[in-house]
Amino acid sequence: MSTTDFGTVERSALPDQIAERILQMIKDRQLKPGDKLPPERELSTMMNVGRPALREALRALALMNVIEIRQGTGAYVTQLDTAQLVQHLDFVFSLNDVAIMDLFDARKIVEAGIAELAAQHTTDEDVVLLEASLQKSVDSAHDPELFLHADLELHTLIATIARNPILLRFIESIHQLGLASRRRTGRLGGVTEQSMSDHHHIVEALKARDPQAAREAMLAHLGNVEKKLRSLVEGGG
Repeated sequence: MSTTDFGTVERSALPDQIAERILQMIKDRQLKPGDKLPPERELSTMMNVGRPALREALRALALMNVIEIRQGTGAYVTQLDTAQLVQHLDFVFSLNDVAIMDLFDARKIVEAGIAELAAQHTTDEDVVLLEASLQKSVDSAHDPELFLHADLELHTLIATIARNPILLRFIESIHQLGLASRRRTGRLGGVTEQSMSDHHHIVEALKARDPQAAREAMLAHLGNVEKKLRSLVEGGG
């Protein structure tokens, strides 16, 4: 790693400019998951920046889960896992009702398409997994937190069945961002029961290998949850 060319940055550079330089190196594949950054003193010399600014930039990257600072050993590029990279954004979404509603628009576009694609690829083995996941939702209906995880599992399974790794990564990110809204709606009266009914319709459409029905069932499900959340937001809840 010491041979990596970090390039120089204006010594008066702000921490965000230093962080942007490191991010660009990751985008350019000059830094890869698991790579260790040079020691702080060496890195500040290589980049021609002050150590306080560098230290602040590294802390910001650590908060973004782009790097991991290990006490006594140094800073490492993380595995850049999608769920980890968007993890802190769930807090932002928990405070921003407009962002949550925007997220539902994204979910309707992405998840409806995923359900449609999954129906074209569903196998007999997938049906067994879908029914087991559906049963898990039923069994956890008494506990909002357990039901939330069962709900995430079913939606992720549907994305897996779609057999498209890019869409699977999208859905993992969207689910991470949507935790705040799921926790809010999951405790509203009637939401769990409605979701279980919706999940049943989605699974039945997948079992029938009916893409259009799967798409419509997913849209109906997301629409039902969105209505509950919108009433909560508009009511100031």
